[in-house]
Amino acid sequence: MRGSRHVGTGCDRGRRTRRPHRSRSTHGRESLALRTRQAMPRGVGRPIRRIASVGACSHFSDTLLEVIQFHGVTARLCHSSLVPFLTCHVPSFTTGYLCRSAISGFFRACVPHGGLRDHSQVKAEGGSAMNALSRRIFVLVGLVLIPRLLFAQASITGTVKDPSGGVLPGVTVEASSEALIEKSRTAVTDGTGQYRIVDLRAGTYTVTFTLTGFNTYKREGIELTGSFTASVNADLKVGALEESVTVTGESPVVDTQSVRRQTVLSNDVIGSIPAARAYAGLMMLIPGTVTQAGGNLDIQVTPGMLVFGGAGGRNNEARLQVDGLNTGAAFNGAGVSSYVPDIGNAQEIATTSSGGLGESEVGGPTFSIVPKTGGNSLKGSIYQSNVTKGMVGDNYTEALRIAGLSAPGKLFKLWDTNIGIGGPIVNDRLWFFGQFRDEGSHRTIPGMFANANAGDPAKRTYLADRSRPAVAAGSWRNGAVRLTAQATARNKFSIFWDEQHPCNGAAYPGFDGGCRQSGPNEVICGAPGASNPPCNATNSPETGTYISPYGQRVQQATWTSTVSNKLLLEAGLGTYLSHWGGWEMPGNPTRDLVRVVEQCARGCADNGNIAGLTYRSSNWSPDWQGTHGWRASASYVTGAHSLKVGYQGGYLVDNRKNYTNTTFLQYRTQNGIPDQLTENINAFPQQNRTRYDAWYGQEMWTTGRFTLQGAVRFDHAWSWFPEATIGPVRFLPTPTTFPETKGVDSYKDITPRGGVAWDVFGTGKTSLKINLGKYLEAAQNDQNYIGSRPTGRVRTTTTRSWTDSNNNFVPDCDLLNPLAQNLSTGGGDVCGQIGDLSFGKAVFDTTQDPAILSGWGIRPSDWGFGASVQQQILPRVSVEVGYSRRWLNNFVVTDNRAQGLNDVGTFSVTAPSDPRLPGGGGNTITGLFDPNQNVASLTDNFITLAGNYGNQYSHFDGLLVNLSARPRPGLTFQGGINTGRTVSDSCEVRAQVPEMNATSTAFGNGAALAAGAAPTVASINRTNPWCHVDTGLITRLTGLGSWMIPKVEVQVAGTFRSDQGGALAALWAVPNSVIQPSLGRPLSNSATTATVNLIQPGTLYGDRVNEIDLRFAKILRYGRTRTNVGVDVYNIINASPVLTYNQSYVPGGNWLIPNSVLQPRFLKFSATFDF
Repeated sequence: MRGSRHVGTGCDRGRRTRRPHRSRSTHGRESLALRTRQAMPRGVGRPIRRIASVGACSHFSDTLLEVIQFHGVTARLCHSSLVPFLTCHVPSFTTGYLCRSAISGFFRACVPHGGLRDHSQVKAEGGSAMNALSRRIFVLVGLVLIPRLLFAQASITGTVKDPSGGVLPGVTVEASSEALIEKSRTAVTDGTGQYRIVDLRAGTYTVTFTLTGFNTYKREGIELTGSFTASVNADLKVGALEESVTVTGESPVVDTQSVRRQTVLSNDVIGSIPAARAYAGLMMLIPGTVTQAGGNLDIQVTPGMLVFGGAGGRNNEARLQVDGLNTGAAFNGAGVSSYVPDIGNAQEIATTSSGGLGESEVGGPTFSIVPKTGGNSLKGSIYQSNVTKGMVGDNYTEALRIAGLSAPGKLFKLWDTNIGIGGPIVNDRLWFFGQFRDEGSHRTIPGMFANANAGDPAKRTYLADRSRPAVAAGSWRNGAVRLTAQATARNKFSIFWDEQHPCNGAAYPGFDGGCRQSGPNEVICGAPGASNPPCNATNSPETGTYISPYGQRVQQATWTSTVSNKLLLEAGLGTYLSHWGGWEMPGNPTRDLVRVVEQCARGCADNGNIAGLTYRSSNWSPDWQGTHGWRASASYVTGAHSLKVGYQGGYLVDNRKNYTNTTFLQYRTQNGIPDQLTENINAFPQQNRTRYDAWYGQEMWTTGRFTLQGAVRFDHAWSWFPEATIGPVRFLPTPTTFPETKGVDSYKDITPRGGVAWDVFGTGKTSLKINLGKYLEAAQNDQNYIGSRPTGRVRTTTTRSWTDSNNNFVPDCDLLNPLAQNLSTGGGDVCGQIGDLSFGKAVFDTTQDPAILSGWGIRPSDWGFGASVQQQILPRVSVEVGYSRRWLNNFVVTDNRAQGLNDVGTFSVTAPSDPRLPGGGGNTITGLFDPNQNVASLTDNFITLAGNYGNQYSHFDGLLVNLSARPRPGLTFQGGINTGRTVSDSCEVRAQVPEMNATSTAFGNGAALAAGAAPTVASINRTNPWCHVDTGLITRLTGLGSWMIPKVEVQVAGTFRSDQGGALAALWAVPNSVIQPSLGRPLSNSATTATVNLIQPGTLYGDRVNEIDLRFAKILRYGRTRTNVGVDVYNIINASPVLTYNQSYVPGGNWLIPNSVLQPRFLKFSATFDF
């Protein structure tokens, strides 16, 4: 029983003359005063059995009296004639010593361990009562973050000693919590006195230590989050098991064992801060991640997909996981998808930004959602929030008006209903948790209105109906259930099913159908799709698609088996299935209208006064994807060592089919006058398949103050394409069938990773961590994996010049004839030669080098290095300073072998003098190319390693400073500053392959930058000479905090972020008349312009986005219920940074006109009812 104790020490037991008096401290200290009458060896809880007088004592002054057994442990009874403080040394784990001091009369029981030194003092005076004994035990207990497992599995580890400081093998350690359906997990200390308990869910734990001959020791209130490893050490007192010593203490915040960096947000923190209840909204606040630029920087308003990754890494290399299983798409990096996880009903989220071991395929961050599972009591939560038009302010400034923004888009409707309830079906055996969510938003599109001419074949231009502003509308509805079953004492199962039904876009204006219809005073834009841009200031509402209620689904099943307290088996499988891409808008009046792209960049008085406008008709693509993944692993855990071996597999399905109008054409106009047309071949299946298998082994070894971690991973990936038929369609009248074809034949890679963590002073307050590892580009239906797809190698689009001589807006030429035609004399039109003579033919114009499709070490990869120091500066407050470096390997390049170095002409362009350009303009852009006319229409693309032509590199260097504080209950702060620089160079390659068309896949030159936001950089090609890009330092600041004011239960919370705006370009469509003097001839293929970026990437950036959001809430309690009523104030400073720009440059005309700005200050009222 707690509070009771058998008197004496070790094997000493007698009658009590008074109850023990215990004084307790909440900081890990405890005093115990005992009085006894007798001090004779009688065993602990049972008689001692004498065996023989053999063996020897551990000290030269001790005399061996006899060898005895107590509690099955063999011990030697020794007499000390020299000192009252004895030292015992035991050569094995099955023997021990029981010694008595001649000076003090103290009996000492030493159970099997090594190097014990006891400083307890008990004085005996014959048979009389012993004097009062005062003893104070100082217990140092640490909670150390050790993100060892990728799947958000927490651990408890530590070392057990006796009061003399010697380690204790054979101690039974039990971790119990209501978070475990099996209630508890156990381990036994090894020969070094260390133990480790793995695979623990987030929650509050009690750890109990028991060993015969010693008091039971309990450590309560251990909080586990994410992959946190709590370091719980124990000093056991010699005594009876019935005696229980319970200790609480401060929780250190410094990670002294792991090299992995992780940020964890609990459900309480998620619910307290003013952020969208979505992973994207939280990701914008977490240090050490890189997010996509543009409109997504306004992601705090509504849930949505956010592409994110690690600084210096590849696009979309991050992983969004639910319960350790990926929910990413089957392509585009396989990192994230349109899946919207229910963050509000997550127990916690954990973001790991670096230091992954064998379980990590890629080097980017992992955003892991740990869902709630229910419990033995019925609990639930209902959340509701709303924003209406009257709650939204105005941040339309004079500066925005002067910059050319007619009016900013505004949020005018936002809602979120979120319900979660969980409990027991069978106590301790079967739990459930169900959730439902309905959320959405409506906001206006700045500068865009309904097209009054939409759907009218007789009208060819855009005419704004200003009585019906364009509105972007989207909503998501999902229901999910999770079952957790403890089938047997050692086997646990979990099943999760999440159904989501989105409604993005609406039916065609005027049609009463679909999941949403436009109102009389608005037009709801079509949704963005796989073949359609989003509705914005340059895309008319009728060009969008319709995201139907077919929706998407996540299914998961996991199994965990604790075979023993050392062996853990795990397995799981999951699928993400999605109808995506966009359907045709219900009620589309005709498919005969041709989409038009307005080339006019200035004025455009005859076509809506909108530069770069797309209007008149839609393209759609009802696509399907399936991501299937499975894993299995075995962990063997002792104390000092933790060994894990595992397997991961995946199968990625990507089916697409693009549709357009019945003419298979697209027009380009100049202020409403046609000058070019695009011919298309589509309506055929594009099917991609990728498979991968991976095996890994990883080990963690703690020795002294060092923890060494290492892993080796073997990956095997391949791809293929099912049989497919292309045609018959207008420009390919004879169908062609391609048999099943291989893609990547066999990528094989062995990647090592490792690191060391050092508890510098042995106090648990200062740690030094170093890690180095090689990682791979994700296996996906993209990049090299799909380059050999037959239907993708057929040229399915081409352009040709067009003069509408008869002004009937119909190309009156023989478009099946690829050559130039002038039929104007006969009432027809003038059409130039098509840009690619292989168009419309079942011949391949692109070939992949077999050397990049198979072999060891061929797959694109990267190395990552990190070093950091973490220091506790106050109780529960720590600061971390770190450096990281990443560099990418195995770039590829496309070489058009039909165009050699002697087949191109070179020219230069002088930028116009313009104070808006860096340096005022007037600089000369050199290194521009144009193919000679005799080869301009020839294509023989060969995709191979860039290293065959020269050196190409991309590397990132970054620094971070992070602060984490939980100084008192109810007060939390996390924040940091990250700064970094990416340098990419492909100049040697471009010098040999001037026709190359490639974009670096590094965050920092492609989709994102260093530690900041994600600028958009044009592809390196003939007219974009910027082959060396230095981003300069990109800095990002983030912070979040929450404070529950004591007694009054008023909560104040806030978030802050400062992100670098996107890199800007000046894309000038340089006319032929400007180029010809330098080139010495007109541009080939009758091209009238060549687009040149006048600004070197990394020299000009958009507005820095600074946003501060606040939340004020009051807690109301009634019985067992709790209601949180609050108001969020977003963008409290009413900032108006521009998020996206029109980057088409016109000398003396519009450039960098804002397309979108940060949402103005608005209020959001919410209430959460917990029961």
